Amino acid sequence: MIPSDKIDDILGRFDYLEAKMSSGLSGADMVATAQEYAELRPVVEQARSYRALLDDIAAAQEMRDDPEMRALAEEELGTLQAALPEVEARVQRALLPKDAADARPAILEIRAGTGGDEAALFAADLFRMYQRYCEDNGWKVDVVEQAPTELGGYKEIVANITGTNVFARLKFESGVHRVQRVPSTESGGRIHTSAATVAVLPEAQDVDVEIRAEDIRIDTMRASGSGGQHVNTTDSAVRITHIPSGIVVTSSEKSQHTNRAKAMQVLRTRLYDQQRAAVDAERAADRRGQVGSGDRSERIRTYNFPQGRLTDHRINLTLYKLDQVMQGDLTEIIDALTAADEAERLAAMSERA
Repeated sequence: MIPSDKIDDILGRFDYLEAKMSSGLSGADMVATAQEYAELRPVVEQARSYRALLDDIAAAQEMRDDPEMRALAEEELGTLQAALPEVEARVQRALLPKDAADARPAILEIRAGTGGDEAALFAADLFRMYQRYCEDNGWKVDVVEQAPTELGGYKEIVANITGTNVFARLKFESGVHRVQRVPSTESGGRIHTSAATVAVLPEAQDVDVEIRAEDIRIDTMRASGSGGQHVNTTDSAVRITHIPSGIVVTSSEKSQHTNRAKAMQVLRTRLYDQQRAAVDAERAADRRGQVGSGDRSERIRTYNFPQGRLTDHRINLTLYKLDQVMQGDLTEIIDALTAADEAERLAAMSERA
């Protein structure tokens, strides 16, 4: 049962924000108030439904005192009480603290791990999988940096993804992805195991991270084309080194101005991710925020091609639809991971209550 005073606080805060917005705010105060109002609205909708259901249950219980209405009241009371757990659960889910980064764009980084050329090919397969998922969601994918191999794989590829709730949907993809399949170069038909790492970072905003000019070194260099087939005649590629952290970011598109902007954005995002990780580390007991330890060295998923099977080891989910998954059909997996995360956080909230 959710305390009545907690519901009162939510509804009261919403009414206050509504009145404040109609009083003629402007500028930053209006933006902040409108943002809080929008974030609170779905919580209020669930809270009002919960309060209305409790009122209906109370009314039905009173009706039982009337002999002529008792049978009808008992029937109605059974229906209302059966609906209560689900309505209460929806309120609890709405009350879960939101990750401030959920609505942000994201930086997707995929790197080949153990397995040589086959790992690089798998990294390319993963990138295409995410690219198709992004297309299905109407998101834009902008490649920042890539290191292709002669066989069509990637040693590394970094992309910026923009759209609605990008980080919220992709944040559970961070980790080691393992593949089991027969490589095209394998003449004996033996199954090989290789891996690629995926990192999904919420894109930083200017206000999140301060980067001092004296803390970075910017180098320009000659940018090579895809696969190293040709070399530009101008020094357009940019490499930025953040001296305090040792982070190095490169971007090698055709425009030096664009490369500098892209590289700075990736650098800012990686520094922001470090800050978020440091805050998480301080809350060691709560560091299961990505349905697991959140450690990117952890194997999170196996793609078994001979069996057409995908297994997510964090939630023991196995799907026999690997072809569809590799075509970008990730909705079932992401929904399951999100639900598991909500269930874990609800359990933690109940323990603290």
